[in-house]
Amino acid sequence: MSRLILFNKPCGVLSQFTPEAGHRCLAEFIPIPGFYAAGRLDTDSEGLLVLTDDGRLQKRIADPQHKLPKTYWVQVEGVPTDEAMQRLRDGVDLGDFVTLHCEVARIDEPDGLWPRDPPIRQRKHIPTVWLEIVLREGKNRQVRRMTAKVGYPTLRLVRASIGSYSLDGLPPGEWRETEATVD
Repeated sequence: MSRLILFNKPCGVLSQFTPEAGHRCLAEFIPIPGFYAAGRLDTDSEGLLVLTDDGRLQKRIADPQHKLPKTYWVQVEGVPTDEAMQRLRDGVDLGDFVTLHCEVARIDEPDGLWPRDPPIRQRKHIPTVWLEIVLREGKNRQVRRMTAKVGYPTLRLVRASIGSYSLDGLPPGEWRETEATVD
């Protein structure tokens, strides 16, 4: 029977069990051997990281060919125009690839969102806006590159869900084991 862990990865933590100089790693939080991350989150990103002890399930969850939707809450600098929002939805040419169509909506700051440690930078005269972005791919630093390309740099990025797995009720740095189901 496959085992699956949902972990709310704090900012500054590597998505691996092996430590690197100056960074915390998963081993500090999850004391169970034999689990591996099904996908990654950048060190400066937060939120849902799914881990499993089953290599086939790991591949199924992480592989973009299976098109599991990944939902991100993204705080950007500035107020994106309707044109910028449409560019994000339609796909953004990032030079090395063009992103697939995705869902993008302005949202209020998510309920129950914890304070970030360290806090994001704030500029007195520049507002910030929260977006919800749903991707069915996940290339290196993709969301950050997309928002920057359309003129609204990402300040904070929180992955809220992968398929049917979500952060609901899971504080930063905490994990829970759950039933392994794949959409």
